[in-house]
Amino acid sequence: MTETNRPAAAPPEDEPDLLRDQFKQLLRYRRLLGAGLAVGLLGGVYLGISTADTYVSVADVVLRAPTDDPFNPSLAPDKAINIGSERQVALSSSIAEQAAKKLGVADKDVAALRRGLQVTNPPQTMVLRFTYTASSPKEAAKRANGMAEAYLFKRQEALDVTRTKMVKGYEDQRDPVAKQLDDLAKQINAMPAGAARDAALGSKTDLQSKVNTLNNNITKLQALDMTPGRITSPAAPPGAPDGPGIPMSLALGAATGLALGLLAAWVRLVFDPAPRSEGDVARSLRAPVLGYLPRDKTGGGPLLAAGEADPRLAEEYRSVAFRLAYDSRFADRRRLLVVAPRGSSETAAAVAVNLAASFAETGKDVLLIEADLRTPVLASQLPTDAGDRPRWSQLPGGAGLLGGGAGESEWPDGRQLVVDAGESGAFDLIPGDRVRNVARALTSPRATRLISEADSPNSTVVVLAPPVLSYADALALVDRVDGVLVVCDPRAVHRSDLARIRELISGAGGTVLGAVLHSPLPGQKSKRQGTAPGPVQPPAPAPDAADGRPPGEGGDTVALRTVRTGRR
Repeated sequence: MTETNRPAAAPPEDEPDLLRDQFKQLLRYRRLLGAGLAVGLLGGVYLGISTADTYVSVADVVLRAPTDDPFNPSLAPDKAINIGSERQVALSSSIAEQAAKKLGVADKDVAALRRGLQVTNPPQTMVLRFTYTASSPKEAAKRANGMAEAYLFKRQEALDVTRTKMVKGYEDQRDPVAKQLDDLAKQINAMPAGAARDAALGSKTDLQSKVNTLNNNITKLQALDMTPGRITSPAAPPGAPDGPGIPMSLALGAATGLALGLLAAWVRLVFDPAPRSEGDVARSLRAPVLGYLPRDKTGGGPLLAAGEADPRLAEEYRSVAFRLAYDSRFADRRRLLVVAPRGSSETAAAVAVNLAASFAETGKDVLLIEADLRTPVLASQLPTDAGDRPRWSQLPGGAGLLGGGAGESEWPDGRQLVVDAGESGAFDLIPGDRVRNVARALTSPRATRLISEADSPNSTVVVLAPPVLSYADALALVDRVDGVLVVCDPRAVHRSDLARIRELISGAGGTVLGAVLHSPLPGQKSKRQGTAPGPVQPPAPAPDAADGRPPGEGGDTVALRTVRTGRR
């Protein structure tokens, strides 16, 4: 593998990419989308069934104002008729009662008769459209025509009453004046010629003019055409139900339900604190997602993925290692800290082991340091050999680098194990150990000199630390390791947690190189968080196929293709 100085930075955000990413996130809420679609389909079925026996018939009535000259173009019907008021009159109870008398509807059913009527006014017209909805086509047409005729009858009756009142009013004004005129005429006939007679004649003329005016008004009122309007389009029985039908109702319901499901999924997405995509993780950490581990079908999976029946996991680890090698920040110092956000660090341990194997496969001298001094398990889970290669813990010439032998009580105590990664080669392991003061052991000069081994040519150091949000152990190593790899399940961590991890690592002087995502582990939800498990017993050794000796004895090393991960 050839290292370059091209950093594996996160690609710039593009608005179309963000929209596509959000749409993909909405599709993750399949239950909400399915529930919305089911509700829409149920609503469509109800609409189709409820409107299957619904028939609508329409009758149009054009209104006209009373006039003595219907051909006079100066008369504006819209000035004489308030179409809004007439629409309210058409919907009134008096019209329904009149129609009920004509249609033979009982008084107790007048309210139901009224509910089936709808009156509208097409814009810029003097037309009232009577729309009636009934359970049969003949009944709908009959009642639409009955309501229209009842309206015209009531309007005609109202106009006639108005004219009668006005005529009577003029007559009441005319009769006293006419009587006064008759009395004055009798007086004039008995008066001699002279000034008094002339004055009486003038008064008679005035009275006669008033009587003529009132008679003229009465004549005009009696000559008015009081036709209220006419039915231009009588209602006819409809040939088909008014509803959209079952197929159309299902289509409309499905579209509406899908829209509701998408809206519910969007609301759920807005208030969901967990990152639902790789883009969310990258934006929270401000670092790229280097890989997404495929779901393990073996119920726990091997700690070392090399040589497994499913090669996808091993190839994903190689891909992550390849992307790290192309990051200039890692290529300069080759020190990698692998951590999980909180809870279990089981997958982080598998990532650290497999990245060490991937780097060893490229011909590098790899040292894996288990800095998890609270629950150290790698030495008990990995069949290892003490080996005879004092590569990391001894200086050339045999001088102790760490200042202590195998019996040293403080970590690191000089122990060094060799792990056989099968076809990938071998790498060295500095196992963790329980200590009284974890912070002092991690910040000791011996641990610092051990991590600085990555400064040697063609060397790489991978450090496994406890979850960064559960303990401060990882932050104590950040300034010496620099590059941090976050291993998390996107459905079990919040975006605020990832942002906090980035802030803590940046504040400690380190850099987040990227993230490795994985699916939930089998049985992970049932584990108690925050409690340290007891010591894990190593697996029983299997006899060697060649000489029957258990692996790990003597100078032999064992491939890790059958070793399962423990619970950390």
